[in-house]
Amino acid sequence: QVQLVESGGGLVQAGDSLRLSCAASGRTFSNYVMGWFRQAPGKEREFVATISRSGSSTGYADSVKGRFTISRDNAKNTVYLQMNSLKPEDTAVYYCAAGRTSYISSTYYTNREYNYWGQGTQVTVSS
Repeated sequence: QVQLVESGGGLVQAGDSLRLSCAASGRTFSNYVMGWFRQAPGKEREFVATISRSGSSTGYADSVKGRFTISRDNAKNTVYLQMNSLKPEDTAVYYCAAGRTSYISSTYYTNREYNYWGQGTQVTVSS
């Protein structure tokens, strides 16, 4: 089992920045691909960003590319999502997720590839 706890959400204005954190406990953190997803009211959960076990490979949704940066610190069992130039359409509950993999450079882009999920943290961007 892997337990994931997100933090760092809040209410900000358009153009502001936020950094989300996701602290993991349980299994060996460095054995997991990590990802961020988000879900806005009335919409399905959507992929935001992914990072490989080593941190050498990352991937982003087109809607956040160039504005968001995912990173991880395996020594601290934590994955981060730096969000810059926030827009009202970024408003959502943000979830981190962990996916098992044997491949150090794998990245995962879909819900079903992830095995563990956090409870989410709310991000609200006002215009």
